[in-house]
Amino acid sequence: MACLDGSEHSQAVCQYGSWATGQLQAPLTLLHVLEHHHGLHGGDFSGAIGLGAQEALIEEMARLDEARSKLAMEQGRQMLEGAKASLAGVGLGDIQVRQRHGELVASLKELEDQTRLWVMGRSGAGAQGDLGLHVERAARGLSKPLLLVPGAFKTPQSVLIAFDGSPTTRKALELVAKSPLFKGLPCHVVMVGDNSEDQQVQLKWALSQLNLEGHQAQGTIIAGEVEKVLTQYQQQQEIDLMVMGAYGHSRIRQWLLGSTTNAMLRASNVPILLMR
Repeated sequence: MACLDGSEHSQAVCQYGSWATGQLQAPLTLLHVLEHHHGLHGGDFSGAIGLGAQEALIEEMARLDEARSKLAMEQGRQMLEGAKASLAGVGLGDIQVRQRHGELVASLKELEDQTRLWVMGRSGAGAQGDLGLHVERAARGLSKPLLLVPGAFKTPQSVLIAFDGSPTTRKALELVAKSPLFKGLPCHVVMVGDNSEDQQVQLKWALSQLNLEGHQAQGTIIAGEVEKVLTQYQQQQEIDLMVMGAYGHSRIRQWLLGSTTNAMLRASNVPILLMR
């Protein structure tokens, strides 16, 4: 499911969704969630204005609120249909479109049983509908992989896997090794830390899992700060996609859940796939 909100990231979300559904041979759904932002004020104005005037004002506010909601729904419908039309020529088959009312992450959780992969822009249309504000909550609340994409699309040609040997990153690496999403992509496994014997054993295991599934794989252990190491390696190797476990038990976990996560998402020019 590709989550659209009409922001500058929406086109890239569609394109990465198209790429993913082609790799996975799975149906694509374009999703727009209209969050509730009511304009009515719940306070008591009876001391400031007459009761009749207050009732008339509340009725008018309710009418305007309903009109705004209908307009937002129509704008969302047109956005979805436009996005669907833009993907019509790429041979994906039937593309579904869906609209929902409600809080974004709660709405996504209700659809998780129907979803194999989420695709979401790392920032959105504005303070009220900004998908970027929901990134950490989505990473915490969703159990399916979450692909966070930048504003421009580039077909992935290689993938970096941030690995620390924890159960989460081992599971993520096994999923990468077996998933058709990464079929044919060279894989770079990067561990951040000391080049100890235990780290070398972990790295050897990771590369063996990828090789068993036919991937061209290479790995390295680099000392330093997680964010800097991963960013520099990605840029030096010109890697198009990064994969990380959303939860771990090392400095990678602290980085993912810390304030530098948002800074990394803003600065990175490649999509990041978070896996639990």
